[in-house]
Amino acid sequence: MLYYFGSLYTKAYYTTLGVFPEDLGFSIQGTVASSPNVIFQPLCLFLIVGLVSVLVLGWLTQRLDGSRHAARRRRAIRWLLTLGVGMVMLGCVTFVWGVLPMRQAQLFLPALTVAAGATLAVMAVHLRLSAQAGGRPPPDDRMWLAAGTLFLALLTLSLFYDMTQYVAAVARGDARSKIDGGYQGTQWIVVHSMVPLAHYAPGITTKDHGPRFGPYRYEYQGFRIIAKAPSRFYLVSHTSRWNSRVVVALPDNGTVWMEIRGAM
Repeated sequence: MLYYFGSLYTKAYYTTLGVFPEDLGFSIQGTVASSPNVIFQPLCLFLIVGLVSVLVLGWLTQRLDGSRHAARRRRAIRWLLTLGVGMVMLGCVTFVWGVLPMRQAQLFLPALTVAAGATLAVMAVHLRLSAQAGGRPPPDDRMWLAAGTLFLALLTLSLFYDMTQYVAAVARGDARSKIDGGYQGTQWIVVHSMVPLAHYAPGITTKDHGPRFGPYRYEYQGFRIIAKAPSRFYLVSHTSRWNSRVVVALPDNGTVWMEIRGAM
């Protein structure tokens, strides 16, 4: 799971920067290491909500225990199951039709609605099955067991989907912040090339030192390096921002060499 979320973050982050993440060749350790910081907050939130749900379920089970509370237990089961199934259906319809006007709401709310509805339905199933002595369901409650399994699967899938959307959204936001911040932390690069470079990056200063300067006669200043793949360099202009970003991919084939001026 850590590897999956780490690879998802890496792919979304570098794709937003304009880099092919498949070219970078990240190690398994590096991919895994990039995921804990991203998933820590939502995972803690899910665990806290799960703990509260378990405590509420335990309180309901104790309050409705015994034959004298059988009618109240049946009403509670009916209401929890009806509300849960309704929320699951509402979340599924909202997800399929995409009726929410805001993009962020459409990404997260349908799956969260399904998760909340599945939680309520699981509570109803637990109350129904725990009504028997010793908490063991009789043979005629197999349908309730199957329904509880289905709702648990819906709960797991909806939370997993929301986690994937959250990780991708955080990665895109981090990349955009880096772009709008002027690529802070990246290194200034002076490119020395044997041949003139054709690019559309703004703010780049070009110098032709002539044949006497050697094979690398062309000099380009103003680039910053954002990624290095085994076969190419990914460069941007120091003036690039979100609405004017141009990524230059230079092949690492011996026709250029990079002079590093330090990070900023």
